[in-house]
Amino acid sequence: MRTKIISERFKKLNNFAIDKKQTYLKSKPYPHLVVKNFFDKKFLSNVLKEFPNLSKINSSNNYNNKNEIKFANNKRENFKKNTKILFDYLNSKDFLDFLQKVTSIKEKILPDPHLSGGGLHEIKRGGVLKIHTDFSKHPFKNLDRRINVLIYLNKNWKKNYGGNLELWNKSMDKCIKKIAPNFNTMVIFSTNDFTNHGHPNPLKCPKNMSRKSVATYYFSRGRPLSEIAKVIKKNTTVFKGRHGDKNDVSVKREYLKNMLRNFKFYQNLKKFEKNYLRTGKTKRKRVN
Repeated sequence: MRTKIISERFKKLNNFAIDKKQTYLKSKPYPHLVVKNFFDKKFLSNVLKEFPNLSKINSSNNYNNKNEIKFANNKRENFKKNTKILFDYLNSKDFLDFLQKVTSIKEKILPDPHLSGGGLHEIKRGGVLKIHTDFSKHPFKNLDRRINVLIYLNKNWKKNYGGNLELWNKSMDKCIKKIAPNFNTMVIFSTNDFTNHGHPNPLKCPKNMSRKSVATYYFSRGRPLSEIAKVIKKNTTVFKGRHGDKNDVSVKREYLKNMLRNFKFYQNLKKFEKNYLRTGKTKRKRVN
């Protein structure tokens, strides 16, 4: 029997995309869409039941620093049946066509079967993910990152737990929107050098709970120049302090490297490294 993945009301996905594309484009502080109950409740509940304790899996990335305290795992071999079905759907032609229409992106949207930076994410009590913009290029393909899709799996989530996804304006002086990480809430948003987001305050959920989410990222070959910061920086997550809080984030200063990145020779050298020397996704060192 075929698994029922999405809710009946979204079966006509093309119509829904057409209906919501202006909402997506006009949303502030940057294009995004919040969709509630997109997935079949029973199916997504099974995904939640399969969600492992990421801190107990050796292949999980453990981020433990001032900017981010979280766990992540993108290894398909660690996923169970329904979780694999979910990721297969999120990389399917039907869902890609939906993203193409609802975002109105002109370049062809491409999936990432490697789930670079994506997969299963878990934040426990006291964890944070400071406001940031994401890496803009695929780690080992010459592709531009264009869309984030986040799916939250948290049942009975209370407001005082915190953990809202916050969308901040370009100047980092105001949070424009807060999205609660409630079960079966899907957030789709454009990602570029100016789409500031995160959850900057320590999580206050009980110790026996955690903030669980599924993340997939989508790419294209090329992007509008208006989405790129003039200063050429390292292809990495850029954390940004909130206005008025000088100690909000830890920022690595790379004045010399940022200067070198403006030169063609250095750019070509990094392209050579990326295309011929890297064999896969660069791993961050696990912190125990």
